[in-house]
Amino acid sequence: MTPEFLTGFFFEAIKTTILLAAPMLLAGLLVGLLVSIFQSATSINEMTLTFIPKMLAVACALLFFLPWMMQTMLTFTTDLFSNIVTYIR
Repeated sequence: MTPEFLTGFFFEAIKTTILLAAPMLLAGLLVGLLVSIFQSATSINEMTLTFIPKMLAVACALLFFLPWMMQTMLTFTTDLFSNIVTYIR
């Protein structure tokens, strides 16, 4: 294994990880931002108010994006296992 191969392999692994985490993180970010704007507009200073909407948004994003996430993970794993002979050399 060459250093270039390892760098490329880890780049693909990190890229896949970021792609899989992005929908849930963005949903939590957007809902947190909306709740923060609502809190500042209404002067409600309750710190626990953001947790339930964020948890629901992340769960909904997970349910909505789960088929795509599973396909992405399956593609990465299939490529990994189909090329394992090449990786050993």
